[in-house]
Amino acid sequence: MILNHLLGIYTHPREEWQSIDRKHETYFYALSHIMVMALIPALVTFYSGTQLGWSIGAGDVIRLTQNSAMILAIGMYFGVVAGVVALAILIHELANIFSAEPTYTQSLELAAYTATPLLMVGFAGLYPQLWFVMLIGFVGLAYSVYLLYSGTPIIMHIPEEKGFIYASSVVTCGLVLLSILMAATIIMWGSGFGPEFIH
Repeated sequence: MILNHLLGIYTHPREEWQSIDRKHETYFYALSHIMVMALIPALVTFYSGTQLGWSIGAGDVIRLTQNSAMILAIGMYFGVVAGVVALAILIHELANIFSAEPTYTQSLELAAYTATPLLMVGFAGLYPQLWFVMLIGFVGLAYSVYLLYSGTPIIMHIPEEKGFIYASSVVTCGLVLLSILMAATIIMWGSGFGPEFIH
C-alpha cells in the first residue's frame, strides 16, 4: 500500500528505516509515494490561493485567479516530483565516493521518505499566514534533515561516520537543487507566467 511507512517515519524513524531496508519495494512504489505526497502542497496552494487568500503583514488579503492558481499548482507539483527524483539521482551518483552501492530504488526511497515531512508542510497553507507557514516549514526542514542523517547509514549500508558525511553532501546537493527550482520560478514569472491577482 502506498504511504504505508508514513506513520513509522514520525513515530519510530530508525526502526522504520530498518523496515524499509529489509523489504525494499519497487522503484514504481517509491515513485508513487512521491507522486501522492507532492499533491499536498500543490492542492493546498491552489485552494488557499483561490479560496482563503494570503495575508502578508497588515496588508490586504491576496487571492489568485483560478487559472493562475492552477498553473502555479501544476508547476509546483511537477517541480517537486522532478526535484525529489533529481535528489535520488544525486544520492545514487554520490554513493561511489562513500563505498556504497545502492540501487536506484534504494536511492529513491531515501529521497522520497526524507522529503516527506517537507511535502507535508504544504498543509500549513490551510492557515495562510506567512509567519505560520515559515515556522512549520522550518520544523519540516529540520525533521527531513534528521531523517536523512538517520536513514543514510541504514539504507546505504555504510558506517555511521561515513553516513554523516554522505548525508551532509546530500544536504548540500539538496540546497543547490532548491536554489535551481527557485531560480527557475523567478525566470518563469519574469517571462509572463507570473501569478495574476484578484483585486
